[in-house]
Amino acid sequence: MRAIVLLTISNIFMTIAWYGHLRFKHAALWKVILISWLIAFVEYCFQVPANRIGSYQFETAQLKTIQEIITLIVFCVFSVVYLKEGLKWNYLVGFAFIVLAAFFIFKKW
Repeated sequence: MRAIVLLTISNIFMTIAWYGHLRFKHAALWKVILISWLIAFVEYCFQVPANRIGSYQFETAQLKTIQEIITLIVFCVFSVVYLKEGLKWNYLVGFAFIVLAAFFIFKKW
């Protein structure tokens, strides 16, 4: 559970670093790169321990799948709340297929 919490925090920072600047298209590119890099550094401070801790409980493919699902959830919230963009039905269907992929990855065959 600790790994999942750290991955969630990490993904919040990652999403802000990657997409937060899109509301500031007038800002100089070098500035948004620098700020994004600084935010990404904080993201790594959560991501690396999350992967280290998670590797004791999950296989690497499972850990990556958890991270991708968290990324999609965080991105959807960020997109709607911060960027004021709607989620189209086809986006949700695509995301649902990724979640379905998690079923196959975590299923004990």
